[in-house]
This record gives sequence, C-alpha cells and structure tokens, in this order.
Amino acid sequence: MAGCVVPASRAAATDQAQQTLSQQGRDPAEFPAFVESLKAKARAQGISQPTLERAFASVHFVDRVIKADQQQPEQQITLDDYLRRVLPDSKITQAKAAMQDHQAALQRVSQRYGVPPQYIVALWAMESQFGRIQGKEDVISALATLAFEGRREAFFTRELLAALTIIEQGHLPDRAMSGSWAGAMGQNQFMPSSFLNYGADGDGDGKIDIWNNLDDVFASTANYLAKEGWHQTQRWGEEVTLPAEFTASLAGIETRKAKSVAEWRRLGVQASAGASSADTQRAWIILPDDLQGRAFMVYDNFRTIMQWNRSYYFAISIGRLADAISP
Repeated sequence: MAGCVVPASRAAATDQAQQTLSQQGRDPAEFPAFVESLKAKARAQGISQPTLERAFASVHFVDRVIKADQQQPEQQITLDDYLRRVLPDSKITQAKAAMQDHQAALQRVSQRYGVPPQYIVALWAMESQFGRIQGKEDVISALATLAFEGRREAFFTRELLAALTIIEQGHLPDRAMSGSWAGAMGQNQFMPSSFLNYGADGDGDGKIDIWNNLDDVFASTANYLAKEGWHQTQRWGEEVTLPAEFTASLAGIETRKAKSVAEWRRLGVQASAGASSADTQRAWIILPDDLQGRAFMVYDNFRTIMQWNRSYYFAISIGRLADAISP
C-alpha cells in the first residue's frame, strides 16, 4: 500500500503500539480476549463456525499496523512532490501498454458500466502497480488489531465482519486473505465493505476474485465508479489560474460551493490552454496546497473518485494519469 511505513525494528513498533494502546486504556495482552468478542459478534451476524475457524486460525496482534495508521505521508508533502513520486514517466508508459494489452476486456467493461477504460487503468496502476503490489498482511489480523487499538474501533470492526462475510460467501481464493496494513485487498485495494458493495463478477464464473482475475478487477472498479455516480461524458477537471483577488473560502467540494463553469469564468477563473467544458456544467475550485499552490476546477467525476479515496492528491493523480493515457 502506498505510504506504508515499516518500522526499523519490531521492538520499536511494539513500544509505539503499547504507548498508543495505553492511552486508550488497553493492554496488548488483552488482545486474545478482544478477538473472542469479535467472534461472538460475527456469530450473532450469522457467520458460521467453520468460517471463524478458518479466518482466525492464525490471527495475531500486528504491532506495525498501528504505527502505519498514524503516518500518512500525503500530509507531509506538497502536491508537486506527491505527483513526482506517484506519476513517474515509467508508470505512464506502463499504463499506456496496459491499455493496449487489455483493450478488449476494458472495452467490454466500459460499455457495460459507462466508465472510460483510462480511469479503470489509472486506478489499477495507482492502487497496486498493475496488480504487482497487493500487500502481504493477514487482513483478519490487521483489522482485528486496528479495531483493538480503539481510535476507530467501530469502523474496523465493521470491516472485519465484512471480511468474514467474504470468506463465508466463498469468494476468497484458496489461500489466506492478504492485503495492506489497513485491510485493503486485491488489485484494486478494496476494503472488505467495498468488495461486498461493489465487487463484480466480470467473467460469469460465480465468484468475485479481485486478487487474480482481471475481468473481475476491471468490472469491480468500473462498478464502483458507476454506482457512485460516474458521468460518462464528463472529464474529471482541469488546472486553472485564479484571479489575484480570489477568496479561498470559495474553494472546496461541498455541494453548496458549486457554480457553473460560466459563473467561475465570470469570476476571473481561467482554464488552462486547450481545456474546455460546457458552460452550464457544475464545477468546484479546489486548492490542494492552499492559495500558495496549484488550483483546479473539478467536476462531478472528481467527487466520485474521492468516494474511492478522500484525498485531493490521490484524485488529481488519477485524473492526470487518465488524461495522459486517454486514447
């Protein structure tokens, strides 16, 4: 997973975990008892005993995920730094090749869901380096640890129960459920609840395998965007120049801050050369690095991408990569 920080030593990570947990009044020695409480919740929701035995067979406290959860590098760098790191020329070249290599499958999915192939490939590239980096953490252990840590117990407990449901339904390949330190899984790095809500069987074999089956990976990605409101004929956004007197409070993607493209132009917002959108299309201005950095006019599709990952940086990187590989 991008931004995952590996501790210098297991002892250092344990110290970090114990300090965090002690602030919550929890002792790592209590983890086994907490796991039993999770099993009880799962049984109450209809998860079978064989599934619980399989899922929790090797469950363990994963100290490093707590430190990783608290270190998000996107909060420590600028947009330009981020784009240089995640969008090197080599990735754009690989993405163009992937578009060509999987053209037929991508076109089938695009026609079915109304999502252009370049956005499917961009998300595939960013989330897992075209499937090469999916994470090797035991998802059940990671989610149980993060729930136990306490800051977002309800969220990670729900994700754990969703992961158990995936196993119960028989979608999991014949191996352990592996993923990122945060529990994101497969080539499109779905959280378990996203898998249940948006996972799609792309080849009609009755299973949804986002770890190994590209038809399912592409279909699931497109299904996510389509269900979240993708507009097939719209772009994601464009870089703009703001007037000197622009007020920062106008920026943001809250619904109330939307204006038509024509209204923004009347306020002095200038689109970059060659970019154009319908005057009546609703749009927002975003300032990823405040007024000191770049400015963008974004559209509904940008907000859809942010349902996937609530980061301006991430959504901009997806849009720019999609533009770079667009046919």
